[in-house]
Amino acid sequence: MFFFTICGLLLPALIYQVNASPHNAQPKHRLGRERINLNSDWKFRRWEENPDGLIYDYRQDLKNLTDVSILKPWILPSGNDFIKDNSKHYQRPEGNPGSNVTFVQNDFDDQCWTSVTLPHDWAIAGPFYAEPDGEAIVGGGMGRLPVFGVGWYRRKLHISNDDKNKQIQLELGGAMSYAMVWLNGKLIGGWPYPYNSFQLDLTPHLQFGQDNQIAIRLDNPVDSARWYPGGGLYRDVWLTKTEHTHVNQWGTRFTTRDVSNDSAVIDLQLSLGNTADYTSKVSVVTEIYRSNTVTGQQGRMAASFPATTVEIEANDKISINQTLLLSSPQLWGPPPTQTPNTYIGVTRLLNETGIQVDTYETRFGIRKFEYTGDDGLRVNGERVRVQGVNEHHDLGALGAAFNVRAAERKLEILRELGVNAIRMAHNPPASELLDLTDKMGFLVFDEVFDSWERNKTANDFHLIFSDWHEQDLRAMIRRDANHPSIMVWSIGNEVGEQNYTQELTEIATTLYAIAHDEDPTRPVTASMNFAQPGNNGAPFPDILDVLSINYQGEGIRDTPNYAVTKGITTKPAYPLFHEDQPDKLIWTSESASTVSTRGTYFFPVTDDGGAPVNDSSGGNTTLAQVSAYELYSANFGSSPDKVFATQDQNPYVGGEFVWTGFDYIGEPTPYYTSRSSYSGIIDLAGFKKDRFFLYQARWRPDLPMVHILPHWNWAGREGQVTPVHVFTSGDEAELFLNNKSMGRQLLIQYKYRLRWDNITYEPGELHVVSYKAGKFWAEATVRTTGPAVSLRLTADRQSISADGVDLSYITADVLDSQGSVIPTANPKIEFSVSGSGEIIATDNGDPADLVAFTSGAHINNRHMEAGSRIFALSTQRLEMFQALQRYDAPVPLIPAAMALCYFLISGGEAFWTNALQRCQALDKKTGIVTKIDCIKKIADYILAAVATCFGAYLITAYLRNRTSLSDHKQKYPRGNNRVLSLLKITFWDLLMLALMCYPEIGHTKNGEANRANQPVAESPKGYLS
Repeated sequence: MFFFTICGLLLPALIYQVNASPHNAQPKHRLGRERINLNSDWKFRRWEENPDGLIYDYRQDLKNLTDVSILKPWILPSGNDFIKDNSKHYQRPEGNPGSNVTFVQNDFDDQCWTSVTLPHDWAIAGPFYAEPDGEAIVGGGMGRLPVFGVGWYRRKLHISNDDKNKQIQLELGGAMSYAMVWLNGKLIGGWPYPYNSFQLDLTPHLQFGQDNQIAIRLDNPVDSARWYPGGGLYRDVWLTKTEHTHVNQWGTRFTTRDVSNDSAVIDLQLSLGNTADYTSKVSVVTEIYRSNTVTGQQGRMAASFPATTVEIEANDKISINQTLLLSSPQLWGPPPTQTPNTYIGVTRLLNETGIQVDTYETRFGIRKFEYTGDDGLRVNGERVRVQGVNEHHDLGALGAAFNVRAAERKLEILRELGVNAIRMAHNPPASELLDLTDKMGFLVFDEVFDSWERNKTANDFHLIFSDWHEQDLRAMIRRDANHPSIMVWSIGNEVGEQNYTQELTEIATTLYAIAHDEDPTRPVTASMNFAQPGNNGAPFPDILDVLSINYQGEGIRDTPNYAVTKGITTKPAYPLFHEDQPDKLIWTSESASTVSTRGTYFFPVTDDGGAPVNDSSGGNTTLAQVSAYELYSANFGSSPDKVFATQDQNPYVGGEFVWTGFDYIGEPTPYYTSRSSYSGIIDLAGFKKDRFFLYQARWRPDLPMVHILPHWNWAGREGQVTPVHVFTSGDEAELFLNNKSMGRQLLIQYKYRLRWDNITYEPGELHVVSYKAGKFWAEATVRTTGPAVSLRLTADRQSISADGVDLSYITADVLDSQGSVIPTANPKIEFSVSGSGEIIATDNGDPADLVAFTSGAHINNRHMEAGSRIFALSTQRLEMFQALQRYDAPVPLIPAAMALCYFLISGGEAFWTNALQRCQALDKKTGIVTKIDCIKKIADYILAAVATCFGAYLITAYLRNRTSLSDHKQKYPRGNNRVLSLLKITFWDLLMLALMCYPEIGHTKNGEANRANQPVAESPKGYLS
């Protein structure tokens, strides 16, 4: 019996030791690399005005400051590793600026500061500035949120005496902005550009065996961006420990060539460093492993580079190059016609005694990109039409703080749309987002700058361009180059130098050369919105490898409806660029800029193929809303229909990146009284606009679908003309109003929607049937709904990890008695959560809604928009929480409690009788019959039962978390999701009961069960679905 008690207690402890972190625990003194997440336990405070007399450099908004310390000379050396010419490296001056500021000192009391967990966006909680643009501190362009000011972050960091011979680096994924870092009062360095990742060496200033104080200062200027930048340490922070001899930061570069289905050549460039004061000799071994396309886990070894031995001088770095030929490679390519296979390169360094001193893993892919003038983009020999969208870096109501699940959800929605490419507008993304694009198979247009020396806003990147352009461009490419999803580097977006020949030539050729020096395998581009081909303008097209055109391809303001707008006018420019550069790939890096508000429709509807939005054309300034007939655009834009037609008329065009996939915070053209944009195919909350289905019909022609707009709740419009438009992947459709045919229409060449513009409204039902090649294809119905009677909550996932990071997006819909969503419903709804769950944010997708995204951890109020809104939930504790009387139990607390009751209560008489019989039998066998012995045996048995119950609970908690339904979405059809989830939950519950019954099974007499027909605990009801 003692054996079962010990097993019950030790087994969960063993499970915990193996799985407590993503990396298995290492022996205390083991050599090698260790990477520790530092996202927790930070203290934070923000000031609107400069509180400390420190600045990076003078700028316009700081001109009135006096008696300040300029830290630029101490920060510039942080980028030396990314300046190729050693003679241009910056030397750190003497002195230690900022050491007298109390915030950097170890003994400063920060208990009154706010406790935060990273990633953290200090502005997203609001409130929104509601004043007009000229009066608001932050206007619509930057999202009307308090992004500006100085913020300080502080954290204690304990470093063990065992780490005295380690190199210890602080890694910041992104810091908004002008980051400066102190350790124990010593200025270590920093990085002003907020979108790049960077690393600082803490080693010389650490206090081993005690707590160290990290202090990070950020400074966000007003007018620093054209969109919402966020504020704070908005990406992950890591601590990396290595031996003196190690693989350098981003020190592996895998490239592939001569790629076919039969073989591929893999070239590896390794950068190794030695920070010791003696020469180091190491053996280098790099092995290539296959990677599971679903889980990303390492599979069997596919190949290995020859082992090599190198010597690295004291305080030096070296590079080594290796090559191998891989047979039958699994190629990376975009779905649905290809599979995004990846490999994992594992590089190991072994010292002269054969002990492993470093391990460095790199995920990469094998693929072949071809960029052609006449056939667009080819991936692995197949033409792939780019069906792309532009995406800014914010995650809607979560702000700029990066969250893997939130980003994954966006990509899932975009994949449903038919998107196969993302343009990172207009800055380097979080590296975790590129991990997702690799895994999910999206092509990536990776962009570094929005401006060069000519500014777009008063305090944008132009202030630091001359000092930091090389470091920032090299840092982006060096970090991102192994990602197979990246197909092109962009050195700028709509830069002001486009038509200034000398400036453009000097800067563009410099950046072009840097990009090709860092990565000669990918082309270089930049997005042009008014550069001209040939002799008509500056030689931008001549310098670039790929021609990325913004709006010019489909023509700008070249139709009668746009004659009322001011600005440049161009005819469709694809033919001009193609004639001038016939061998270069051409695509549209920004197309359409159509604007709309989900579920909002204004009349009359333009009878043209598109029109600029204004109060007489699809817009309403008072309401700050735009009609969702999806025909209205920004003054420089076009309707999707026009973009499709011009691309189809010019089939050599490689595709497009629509502006934008999702609405984003800031830049709310045409109504700058609002908080967020109108240009998304999907709104800020993640709800699909009608435009979603227009693009889906084009981008997924094999998907049977048809969509009707508008909704059919038009009380007061009886008898008035209410146009009906239909989007379908079929080639014709018939519309019915209250079972009466309104006619059958055919999609002819260069026509992308079916329009019944003379329908007069009457309540009832619209029904459409679409056909393809004369056969039934799809159908859809919209109905006039009744009054609201209920709310429906729908979670996007069955369970979430209890780590405070994972999210469940829950959609709330207002329903009538027939279960239909009421498209005009906009009641104010109060949401609350009880238990350990937390409402992270809520949104309804309305760009004009200035209610803060978060108004408390457990309660939030917001109006519905078009009958729906969404809120995001997270939890840090392994327990149930309740949202509007619906439950989510990510781990089996209910089954555990039921099982414990089963042992201690429901077993009842049979349990005690069985225990006493065993006790008596044992006493008779030993010949010692005492009451104390019986009591001891019964107590031992109960202890074994309780210990096993507890152990089984922890085991099944872990197992159930590991088998989240979201992991199986690709493996199982959607219709089986709920059944599968219940089966999994029941499986682990039954397993737990079996484990808890094991002590009794182990004591069966003559192999026969002592308990027959025992009750089985049922799987609990109420899981979110």
